[in-house]
Amino acid sequence: MIYTSQVQGMCPVAKGAYHGPAPIPEEGKWVQARDIKDISGFTHGIGWCAPQQGACKLTLNVKEGVIEEALVEVIGCSGMTHSAAMASEILIGKTLLEALNTDLVCDAINTAMREIFLQIVYGRTQSAFSEGGLEIGASLEDLGKGLRSQVGTMFGTKAKGPRYLEMVEGYVTRQALNENNEVVGYEYVNLGKMMDYIKAGIPANEALEKAKGRYGRFETAAKFIDPRKE
Repeated sequence: MIYTSQVQGMCPVAKGAYHGPAPIPEEGKWVQARDIKDISGFTHGIGWCAPQQGACKLTLNVKEGVIEEALVEVIGCSGMTHSAAMASEILIGKTLLEALNTDLVCDAINTAMREIFLQIVYGRTQSAFSEGGLEIGASLEDLGKGLRSQVGTMFGTKAKGPRYLEMVEGYVTRQALNENNEVVGYEYVNLGKMMDYIKAGIPANEALEKAKGRYGRFETAAKFIDPRKE
């Protein structure tokens, strides 16, 4: 280590008591984190690319500094899906610091990694006060039984009003309108359930009907529209 002549000419002054870093909550414990192995937690981070064309929700489960579980969800850009596939392989097994300094292929995923790093190292995690943290695989609970991301897609114009394309329940097939052409409900297909039915040997058309559901005042609606065509 090299010191400037100015520093070399200074007289030494003793450092006072050292109390270490402020403790942060981690998995039901208060931890003074000094090394990356001192970091544990389960939480989420949101990232976006420079043109803000797409976004990523990244979920990590970190145990003693190592990423044991990663859920990568992306929306808005076709190339991001392939980037997410690579990131899901890249992230697991790396330390939190390694992952922060790794190219995760997509700018939105890289940004999400930065944001989740801040959450975890400052103790702002979902599992901060959960004794022992969350088990590996906990992120799949965010997806539900069909293991599909919770997606909402809506489109609207001043001239023609709103079109519901996808709700958390699934792919919207029909919008229900009242006498004033106001939306009062919708019909949807739970694509996860439909695929499970098809894999179980149920014919596609039957599986489609079996996976449908309705929300709101659908049954008493004045008329129905296909949001993708009408």
